[in-house]
Amino acid sequence: MQCSWKAVILLALASIAIQYTAIRTFTAKPFHICPVPNPLNCGLGQETEAFERICDEYPYFTYNVSRKTHILILATTRSGSSFVGQLFNQHSDVFYLFEPLYHVQTTLIPRLSHSKSTADRRVMLGASRDLLRSLYGCDLYFLESYIKPPPVNHTTDKLFRRGASKALCSPPVCDVFGPSEVNIEEGDCVKKCSTLNMTLATDSCKERRHVAIKIVRVPEIGDLKALVEDPRLNLKIIQLVRDPRGILSSRIETFRDTYRLWRIWRATVSTGLSRPHWLKGKYMLVRYEDLARNPLEKTKEIYQFLGMTMDKNVIKWIQINTRGSNELSAKHKYGTVRDSAANAESWRLKLSYDMVEYTQTVCPQVLHRLGYKTVNSSEELKNMSLTLVQDRTFVPFL
Repeated sequence: MQCSWKAVILLALASIAIQYTAIRTFTAKPFHICPVPNPLNCGLGQETEAFERICDEYPYFTYNVSRKTHILILATTRSGSSFVGQLFNQHSDVFYLFEPLYHVQTTLIPRLSHSKSTADRRVMLGASRDLLRSLYGCDLYFLESYIKPPPVNHTTDKLFRRGASKALCSPPVCDVFGPSEVNIEEGDCVKKCSTLNMTLATDSCKERRHVAIKIVRVPEIGDLKALVEDPRLNLKIIQLVRDPRGILSSRIETFRDTYRLWRIWRATVSTGLSRPHWLKGKYMLVRYEDLARNPLEKTKEIYQFLGMTMDKNVIKWIQINTRGSNELSAKHKYGTVRDSAANAESWRLKLSYDMVEYTQTVCPQVLHRLGYKTVNSSEELKNMSLTLVQDRTFVPFL
């Protein structure tokens, strides 16, 4: 490498630190929120003066006209977010979108040269929040403003990773694949389904009971406060974290040729230790390693938090995609077919001990707070019988 490997690690850790912002809220005093006599009354469909007065008096309660559950998977690159996204993508009643903020980023900020300006960051975040709010409302036309070249008659072949969304590869959007099919290849979807009709995609979104979106382009959970408090939404956040050493190894391997140019938004982790009232009942932390070791059990826990029921498609996908495969698709850098438990800690055989030791020196508090063990030698690192995730009581909810 031309530059110091320590500088490379520091750059990676600066971005990894973003995902841990909300974790610092776990040790503070519990917060108080005023009760609402009948939460279901707080909706636009209720027009009586009494109901309006109740909603005005309890501003922290959110109402949701459509009664949809809006799910946001918040993660950082190479933390297993594509895998988690599939746990919702496979659900027959979930409309799933993969990284729609990619279009906002590439439109407002040139690729690989992200601005460090505070003003530019605010513009990006404002545009991202507006787009997410529209997408959760099934207004996919709003996304057209960021797709280049612009869609013609609401049709486009330029939607980023369109094939990663099962809803966009099945009826009414595309008639090639049936709704019960598992593991539709992205390339097959893009090739066989041809251009994407945004009107049909909007109809598909409206027909489904829930909307899930995966993003890695919002740096801090605090940047989502306006969405969480928006009374038009019923937003719940699944924040995915992973051992920083595993993320570092994955990024070096995946972005081998462009690793030194990798940039993402920088953010501070000094948000304080107080539990924000606006996240009450809206936030769940998921360690990738826990999900990888017990995918079915952990997925059930996630669905329970969301107040949703798993369907057979999700269970079938987990059974197929967490037992490993020798197929070429299983080795794709963005693939999800793999031995999940082995993959979660395979970095121990790939990352040099010098890098591991330095990472442990830089972020010991993060490792401790999230329950990741440290190692003291290369032999200990490569002992595959040793799990580096502590089994101590771990509180994932706010």
